[in-house]
Amino acid sequence: MLSDRDSLLRKLHELRSEHRDLDTVIAHLAEDDAIDQLQIKRLKKRKLALKDEIAWLESRLIPDSIA
Repeated sequence: MLSDRDSLLRKLHELRSEHRDLDTVIAHLAEDDAIDQLQIKRLKKRKLALKDEIAWLESRLIPDSIA
């Protein structure tokens, strides 16, 4: 059975991959002459949510340092 850390790492990998994919999709949509601003706005909002979730997971994976 996978440990909690392994599952967090797997989830982190999935989120980073989705974040990169959104970069590509947003860039392609921005090149289009018939730009759907609402769709781009929604994708950017999803990308920001992914960034927040990635940061949260990274903070769970990195042990607190003793200052």
